[in-house]
Amino acid sequence: MKRRDFLRTGALAAPAAALAAPALAQGKIEWKMPTSFPAQAPGVGTNATTFAARVAAMSDGQLTLKVFSGGELVPPFGVEDAVEQGTAEIGHSTPYYAASKNSALHFFSAVPFGMTAVETAGWLRHGGGQELWTELYSQRGLVPFYSGNSGVQAAGWFKAPIESVADLSGINMRIAGLGGEAMRKLGVNAVLLPAPEIFPAFQSGAIDAAEWVGPLLDQAFGLQKVANYCYLPAFHEPSAGLEVVVNATAWAELPAHLQAIIQNAADAAHAESLAQFDYFNTLALQQLKDQGVEFRAFPDDVVAALKTASAEVLDENAAANADFATVKESYDAFLALAKPYGMAVKAPVFSQRM
Repeated sequence: MKRRDFLRTGALAAPAAALAAPALAQGKIEWKMPTSFPAQAPGVGTNATTFAARVAAMSDGQLTLKVFSGGELVPPFGVEDAVEQGTAEIGHSTPYYAASKNSALHFFSAVPFGMTAVETAGWLRHGGGQELWTELYSQRGLVPFYSGNSGVQAAGWFKAPIESVADLSGINMRIAGLGGEAMRKLGVNAVLLPAPEIFPAFQSGAIDAAEWVGPLLDQAFGLQKVANYCYLPAFHEPSAGLEVVVNATAWAELPAHLQAIIQNAADAAHAESLAQFDYFNTLALQQLKDQGVEFRAFPDDVVAALKTASAEVLDENAAANADFATVKESYDAFLALAKPYGMAVKAPVFSQRM
């Protein structure tokens, strides 16, 4: 990975793009902001809309962001491309949706058996993670901001119980990220579908199992109408990050106070997302139980097989991509410190609660 002193230079190289010049002369700037998700979807969609509302409020209307739902302006998985190319000045997504550009982006979304949401925030803010992320995105003329996290997700919905590794072999499953690569090693046909396509594919039988996010969003998308078995927790997404990305040219043209507003609005959206997911997941979990959904954990042999497969996936990606190896080294170093602290402090607290 080529080191670029972004923080010192304050500028990023960006490809030529047909960006509208800021309307500072009129005192107003409007940017297009596509998101990868339905804009009204709880948690993921509202992360974008509340972020945009905060920017408008804090700037007293000087900077407004027009939010486009996934697929409305650009394809759900094409948000970063649109911002890089200048089709939009700013975008909202999750980094691993662009992992085909660089597999290292997985670390800024989710890693199997990896960090929790709080640990991820600690690594990004204090452990060098943000600097690595900024460095990677500078190569594409993007400026990244961490804007949210779902917390621990669900492992997926299944039409029949998973009682052994053999029960996974041959099923078609919607599953994202490195977890999908691990599932493939156990015989799963893993496919990635954008949010609006998950329920129709599940209902039609095109897929046999589906992971999306967790009780809140899974209920909102109706996955409980297709399957009765939901597995918790997610091995592949102990947390999953959301992002705001800005075109570097557009960013450089903003005055300092508007840059600060974007940063602070992203921080606020991150905090709000954690509160929203924690609160509404608890309500949705009970509602789904009341409807007869059976929540289970994967059997020990399945967890062990997934852990082995995930380690292989991580090692293979590190061997194939120097950027992945560099970010993995930093990520693993903090995870090694976080694990014993979590076991010593957090786990006993949970076990002792009345």
